[in-house]
Order: sequence, then C-alpha cells, then structure tokens
Amino acid sequence: MAIAQALLVIFFLCTAFCDDHGKDAFVYTSSDDFAIEVAETNHFVMFYAPWCGHCKRLAPTWNELAKIYNVEGTDCKIAKVDCTEQTALCGEYGVSSYPTLKFFEMEEEPERYKGKRDLDALKEFVEEKLTQGGEAEDKPEEKPAEKEPEPEAIKGPVVDLTAETFTKHVATGNHFVKFFAPWCGHCKRLAPTWEDLGAAFKDDDSVSIAKVDCTSDRSVCDQFEVRGYPTLLWIKDGQKVEKYQGGRTLEDLKQYGVKMSQAKMENAESTEGKVPDVLRDFEGGVIDLDAETFEEKTANGLFFIKFFAPWCGHCKRLAPIWDELGKKMADKEVSIAKVDCTKHNDLCKKFEVRGYPTLIMVKNGVKMDDYRGGRDINSLSIFAEKFLEIVKEDGAEDDTHDEL
Repeated sequence: MAIAQALLVIFFLCTAFCDDHGKDAFVYTSSDDFAIEVAETNHFVMFYAPWCGHCKRLAPTWNELAKIYNVEGTDCKIAKVDCTEQTALCGEYGVSSYPTLKFFEMEEEPERYKGKRDLDALKEFVEEKLTQGGEAEDKPEEKPAEKEPEPEAIKGPVVDLTAETFTKHVATGNHFVKFFAPWCGHCKRLAPTWEDLGAAFKDDDSVSIAKVDCTSDRSVCDQFEVRGYPTLLWIKDGQKVEKYQGGRTLEDLKQYGVKMSQAKMENAESTEGKVPDVLRDFEGGVIDLDAETFEEKTANGLFFIKFFAPWCGHCKRLAPIWDELGKKMADKEVSIAKVDCTKHNDLCKKFEVRGYPTLIMVKNGVKMDDYRGGRDINSLSIFAEKFLEIVKEDGAEDDTHDEL
C-alpha cells in the first residue's frame, strides 16, 4: 500500500514539474512553484485572463508552441498564468494588459515579447533566445519586430482602459467609467447593458463610455478608491465628479449620461453677446461662483449661496425662485450666488455639501449658517435680511472699538 501511495505521489509530481511531453502549455497555480521553476529552466509565459478575446484567439497557437517545446531535451518550457487567479504574481511582473508574453531566461530579467503572434514568429523568437548562449556573431542589424497595438487600448462602443492607457484617455472631457471584476455576478449582469450604453453614445463626442478591469489594473482602481464591484464613476478632465448611485437599466444609465454631458455642454456654451454669470450681481442677478474665483469674490461681504446639481429636480424647481431672490436683493448688501457641484466638486466638499440643493450663508469667505427653512421667496429673503442686520450690528461694534 505504501509503495502504491509513493508511486502516486511521484506521478503527480511529474505531472506538475517534469517536462510536459508534447502536452499543452503548463499552467502555474502557485507563485512559489513559478519562482522555483523559472530559476531552473527557461520559460516562455503567457499571462492571460480567461475572458480576454485576444487570449482566446492566441490559446490554440500557444498550445501548438507548447507541443513543440514541452518535450524532453529542450531548454524551454511553454507555460501560462491566469491573472484572474494569480493577481499577485501578475502584478509582480508588471502585467497590465492581456495577453502579455514574457521570456524568462535564467539569471536574466524577463523580456517582454512584442512581435507577431503566429506560430512561426513565436518559434523564431524562442530559437533566437535559446541560441544566444554562445559567442555573439557579427550579424547585420535587424529591424525590430512590428509592435501590435495594446489590446486593452482598442476603442469600441465601450473603451477598454488599462493602467497604461487610462490617464491619457480621461485627461480631457467627460467619461462614464465602469470599474469591475470579471468574477463578479453583478458585473456580469450589467455587462450587456453597459455595451448597449456604449453603443447608444458611440457617436456622441460629449462623453465616452469606458471600463476598467480591477483584477488586472488594480492601481487605477486604488487611485479612485474603488471598494466594490461594479463601481460606476463620472470622471471629468481626469477628476472624479461623482459616483453613480441610480438604477442600472439602460434607460436609467442613458438619462444620467445625457444629464451629465448636458451640464458640460451648458458650461461650454459661448458667452458672446451675454453678460457673464460672474458679473450678474451688477445687474441684480445671481453670481455664478467657481473654484478659481470663489475665494477672491467672497473674501469681503455677505453671500447667500446655493450649492446645486443641474440634474437635481429640487434644484430645478428652486432655480426661478433663486433668480427672483437675486433681483430682490440687488439693492441690498448681500449677494445671491450659486455653485454647480458637478463642475466644482472639491469646493462643495469643502462646505460639506451632502445633498442638493444646499443653501449656505457665507461671510468673508467663511460659512456662517445652513438654511433649512421654506424655499419660497418670502422665507429666503427674510433669512438673508436677518443676517444682513447681524453683519451691520457687527460692523457698528467694530467702529466703536476703532474709536476707542
């Protein structure tokens, strides 16, 4: 019995670690096993993800290559690593797109293969690596192999982003991005709807629909503090605007995309022939404050400020009343203003805005009080005038002290 068990153990060890005699590519399921084996013999490794289309197309060719080299007497093992299972191992070797092919030569840094992916080109590469051990011969300089485009950078209705392509892609404009994991059930259910959303906005230059696989591009997901899957973020000019919390039907997502991209379009409209919002206080309107001008414009005086989002229903209902308040208070020493939180999220965070609209009284750039009363013109004007009286009283006290 003991002999039979010993033979069984030897069989499994040979299956795992001995040369695969003409078998398919060896699959590593342990970082420790990988480290031991690549130190013993040359390896040509495909780092892949099971769902990756490019990987699926390469798989039969890779197995054909394995049948050539995974035999006795060769100095190279053809192997592969599933990056959805071995995330730490793939991260250690800087894998950021699929498939990534690397040649591991003993006592040398691994070399990434960037050539063509047909069987002849792969064989030629392996043979070149295996014959480099002798003295170098004088050879004419060869042209570098043609580089294939990174698979994850290819654009479709939904843009596949990686750590290498993300920053450049989202640097300008509006982007609705899905951060996901391929094993996540909710992500799988959302996937076809997300593709339909991409198709719906395919010809719309105001927004791109994109996705990031957090199992292969963890650094991007960490940057945006992704803690669950799927996470849907609206990103503008490289900065997170907000996390989408609505329904996940195609219609819900389309409406959100339209609202957020329209906010961008409104911001981009030409102001030719119009009085800029920041000057409307001179004509009895509402001052449109932004992150760049806020401190300077609110440094002196009293400001009653509406923090809002263009898509918010309560904000839309309040808008004409707020404009009326601006006109009513035009001859008073209190300015009526507004801040669009979809454009100036950091500014809204500074004032701890948690919902829309939020109405705050600010004096000399500093928050005095939140308004929680009625949203009719009478209630709002009474609140503003009350603080105006407080400011005047404070001013009178300051004058008295100055005289002393």
